[in-house]
Amino acid sequence: MPSSITNIGVIGNYLPRKCGIATFTTDLAQSISAVSDAKCWVAAINDQEDGYDYPDNVHYEINQNAINQYSQSAEFLNTNLMDVVSLQHEFGIFGGHDGGYVLNLLKDLRMPVIATLHTVLNHPKPTQRSMFTNIIKECDRVVIMAETARKLLKNIYEVPDEKIVFIPHGIPDIPFVDPSFYKDQFGVEGRKVILTFGLLSPGKGIEQMVKALPDIVKKYPEAIYMVLGATHPATIRANGESYRISLEQMAKKLNVSENIIFHNRFVELKELSEFLGSADVYVTPYLQESQMVSGTLAYALGAGKAVVSTPYLYANEMLADGRGVIVPVHNPKAMAEAVIDLFDDETKRHAMRKRGYLYSRKAIWREVAMQYLRVFEEVKLERMGRPRPVSFPRTLEKKQASLPELRLNHMIRLTDETGILQHSRFSLPDREHGYCTDDNARALIVTLTAQRFLTNDLDLMTLQYRYLSFLQHAFNPATGRFRNFMDYKRNWLEDEGSDDCHGRAIWALGINYLLSKNKGCQQAGAVLFRQALKCTEELASPRSIAFSLIGIHAYLSEYPGDSEVKRIQYTLAKKLDSLFKGVSQADWPWLEETVSYSNGKIPHALLLSGQMMKKKRIIDQGLISLDWLMEKQLSHNMFSPVGNKGWMTKDGYKAHFDQQPVESQTMMEACMAAYYVSKKNKYQDFAQKCFDWFLGQNDLNVQLYDYQTDGCCDGLTPDGANFNQGAESTLAWLQSLIAMHYIRAGENMYQRVE
Repeated sequence: MPSSITNIGVIGNYLPRKCGIATFTTDLAQSISAVSDAKCWVAAINDQEDGYDYPDNVHYEINQNAINQYSQSAEFLNTNLMDVVSLQHEFGIFGGHDGGYVLNLLKDLRMPVIATLHTVLNHPKPTQRSMFTNIIKECDRVVIMAETARKLLKNIYEVPDEKIVFIPHGIPDIPFVDPSFYKDQFGVEGRKVILTFGLLSPGKGIEQMVKALPDIVKKYPEAIYMVLGATHPATIRANGESYRISLEQMAKKLNVSENIIFHNRFVELKELSEFLGSADVYVTPYLQESQMVSGTLAYALGAGKAVVSTPYLYANEMLADGRGVIVPVHNPKAMAEAVIDLFDDETKRHAMRKRGYLYSRKAIWREVAMQYLRVFEEVKLERMGRPRPVSFPRTLEKKQASLPELRLNHMIRLTDETGILQHSRFSLPDREHGYCTDDNARALIVTLTAQRFLTNDLDLMTLQYRYLSFLQHAFNPATGRFRNFMDYKRNWLEDEGSDDCHGRAIWALGINYLLSKNKGCQQAGAVLFRQALKCTEELASPRSIAFSLIGIHAYLSEYPGDSEVKRIQYTLAKKLDSLFKGVSQADWPWLEETVSYSNGKIPHALLLSGQMMKKKRIIDQGLISLDWLMEKQLSHNMFSPVGNKGWMTKDGYKAHFDQQPVESQTMMEACMAAYYVSKKNKYQDFAQKCFDWFLGQNDLNVQLYDYQTDGCCDGLTPDGANFNQGAESTLAWLQSLIAMHYIRAGENMYQRVE
């Protein structure tokens, strides 16, 4: 069709990534190219670091968890003069809290944006509603694939009706054929075929159909249920093939193994059409009644299939007026009765097939592509009449600086099958000094907090097992305390480690309970946490108390009803408060006569504990002490931490060197906590200064982070950087970088993000 649209930016998942959004985006881009002269420039969203082997029309790739790449992709699309951008929106495919990273992209685009909404939640959480509304505001049109979504958009998200466009889910143009035509090639000739296809995951409800099979087979022994589709990659990463195996075991238990076939693969369109052609009845037994779109249901109707479905929103609309049968969710008996009824009444079944097939003719991809092109033309014309001011690239002064990529290479280099080594000579792991619990606790925290922004779940899980196992072995049941130092031959060098070692282990175990995606690690860590917690009331070092309180806060965030842990939290917070009362003065709001190491952890613990316990005085003490530390560690508008060659004392002396990376990290995290308590931007600003310290904004203008090794120098000395890149420094850098990613995402590092 003639069109003024020449270049279209298409953003979404893309084949060969295996998911429904990828299939949709690919079909849409190919169909638009087939009916017009427009060129589709695809920006593909990656869920794995090395991406996929994309076709030539994929011109840009975005790591879903790399916030920098969203703005960079906008610049790419702007530079290449897209007429419009077609965005595929689905919860879960973009990084950031509730997929918020995509806002960075949308705000920087200069051309009109049309968003296809693959999910419209009817009961959103407040944060989901807010983010979804903000995303829609940046778009010129939103495309819905079910009219049911229009009411939700207007009533829940306050989207004006003129901004909403209905375009059906595209389907291939499949001929209306008798199912017997294709059955022989799948070895099911002469049998009554029930089909479900799509990527397998627990929410698909396949088990409901398996439970329905015994009743169906009793009436029709020749019935066969074909389940077509590979297990969803996200399900594989999280739980392997446990769901598919559970279905197979259920079929055996119900004595219907001979009546079910699993085709465990992702099929191309031609083969999919043949599978669909062979089915007498198509079933979608989905469990989520709020599901707004189902490509598989659209395909089944387009192939002229009689359909039995549970009552999710899309099915209710598509199967109205006799185009299918709706049965209650979690009701295998009703599902069996519906299938049997269709097998019994051939006239009814064929009439249903014909109604669905004719209804879906307006949704074949050619028609859908032309509808999209008409919307593209419309918004382009509107933009010409009401142009937006061009947003030129911002100066560095006004633009958030790019973050280095989060890479764990040096941490992994320092880690062997035992745990993480303490030291390195330059960037070479140093085996002479062996291991310590302090660093393995830090490494466990890095591994757990990094999983929010990295996609290599299996590698992170392996590291989590390794560091948690080290802590488990470090615990000495005879003393109730953690040992700290182990030599390279795996000999413990003590029966009991320092207070700080114990506190850091408690901190790590609490974070493990809060953030672990692995139930086994979570529960094993919880047992160890409770065993080790008994000794925390004996701790004397204020930093060990602070470390413990942060771990306790994480644990109680996930398990708030544990009265014994709450009692210990109160005892430790009161102990810190008492230390302040004994030393603090107006010009020295501190709990010791000397300001020494990991200072930020003191106010950090006060802020978290005070907020959880609803103790304003403790919160105020945390803010006062943090403000003072910020003032004392600011020089020429840069972070200048207290050095470890003399520390800072009440008489006014402050050591400038050696400055340690852990000081930047602990101050950053304290500032994050202060921001979430107070909402004052000065804390985010100071956190940025702490982070910039690693990148050369320090007293000597020396960069501590090594881009080549991904390690961090061990400190800033009067003569420059200490070029050794040991575990403590590298882990402090990584945790600081992770903290910056959380800040940019608008998230709290010490809260679980679903």
